[in-house]
Amino acid sequence: MIAIVDYNVGNLASVTNAFKRQGMDVKVTRDPQDLLSADGIILPGVGAFPVAMDNLQKVGLIEPLTKAKEKGTPMMGICLGMQILFEQGYEVTPTKGLGFLKGEVKLMEVDAKLPHMGWNQLVFNHEHPLLKYVDEGEYVYFVHSYGAVCPDDELMAYAQYGHAKVPALVAKDNVIGCQFHPEKSGEVGTRILKAFKEMIER
Repeated sequence: MIAIVDYNVGNLASVTNAFKRQGMDVKVTRDPQDLLSADGIILPGVGAFPVAMDNLQKVGLIEPLTKAKEKGTPMMGICLGMQILFEQGYEVTPTKGLGFLKGEVKLMEVDAKLPHMGWNQLVFNHEHPLLKYVDEGEYVYFVHSYGAVCPDDELMAYAQYGHAKVPALVAKDNVIGCQFHPEKSGEVGTRILKAFKEMIER
């Protein structure tokens, strides 16, 4: 079962439908036991970093997410869900994140329009199982103004936006973050979700 975390900041319907199209057993939940028994966990999210962390705290999911991470459950954060995987965010006010990945989330310093909205090409930085069905240069869909600042060894792929390299896919061990929206990225996104399905089934 794939647990899609319901913490009042996600576009849950489109994410749920995207995974169901892969034939996955999906459950939208905020039950800690579901997270601890899940084969994989999805953290969706649209909105602001401090709101997301406050909501996770209010529904009591920070501890079970941490336990699931420590037991090795594959976990994917999407957009804001990726950002809160990091140690600290600076949207609205400095806010501590989950700390599953090293780095911070800051307002993007780019010579281009914010928010960064639209289709951009993926540039590979390291190999990762999630990219097994994707060719470098294929397009995925972004909507965000804040971006991760992270170590090179966690940066699997990025997108060039203006003069900036925007972290697009980050990962360490069983924790993965997509700044783009795979559920809105057409055929490329479908192949990424297929790869995630294979990661949790192996």
